[in-house]
Amino acid sequence: MQQASPLVRFLLFWAVNTLTLWVAGQVFNSVRFDGWQALLVAGLLFGIVNATLKPILIILTAPITVLTLGAFLLVINAAMLMLTVWLVPGFHLYGGFWRALLVALFVSAFSFLINLLFGLSKPR
Repeated sequence: MQQASPLVRFLLFWAVNTLTLWVAGQVFNSVRFDGWQALLVAGLLFGIVNATLKPILIILTAPITVLTLGAFLLVINAAMLMLTVWLVPGFHLYGGFWRALLVALFVSAFSFLINLLFGLSKPR
């Protein structure tokens, strides 16, 4: 993405997060939103959690991530999803941790593909 303002980038990433969570809700019967408001709030909060808390957890868990050859990052992704579910009323994820791990893997892959497709990346 070329020379987009911070507000435009924020709105685009919010839209990608919201789209990704909506698609996850369509693909997995264990993901449910009570309404579009819960979906929008979940997309916003999921982005905020991933932008603020996730990097801190990655640094703090670097030794175990290295020992597991990066597989522990999937656990961190599932934890970020579960935290978002816990914080957003109307966003439900049924099935416990293993289902959250599967949904988080899907969300990461789908989000990566959307970002790749539209040329969204971190500014350089």
